[in-house]
This record gives sequence, C-alpha cells and structure tokens, in this order.
Amino acid sequence: MRWLIVFLLASLVFNGLQGWLQRFGLGRLPGDFRFKVRGRDWYVPLTSSLLLTFLMMLIGTFL
Repeated sequence: MRWLIVFLLASLVFNGLQGWLQRFGLGRLPGDFRFKVRGRDWYVPLTSSLLLTFLMMLIGTFL
C-alpha cells in the first residue's frame, strides 16, 4: 500500500514539474508513457519514478 501512495505522489510531482524535469532528461526515458484522452494529455512516468526512488534510497542509505 505504501508503494502505491509513493507512486501516486511521484506521478503528481512529475506532472506538475514536467517541463522543468525534461531539461534533465527525466520524463523521456523508455518506460515513461504519454497519451492524450479527450483532449487532455496524461503522463505516466514509470521509469523516471523508479530512477528517482532508487536515487533517494541511495541517498538515504549513505546519510
């Protein structure tokens, strides 16, 4: 249940900061999906979420 909440929060952050994060290459990785439904763009950042989770885990391990 915690992973679902973390993934949903990461998706909200990615959707809000999408333009800024694309400058660093996040959001354009092979597992990130973007599609349009009823005129609205939807963004599902699977690979970017996993990458950021891994980086945060490494930072947390060493601190």
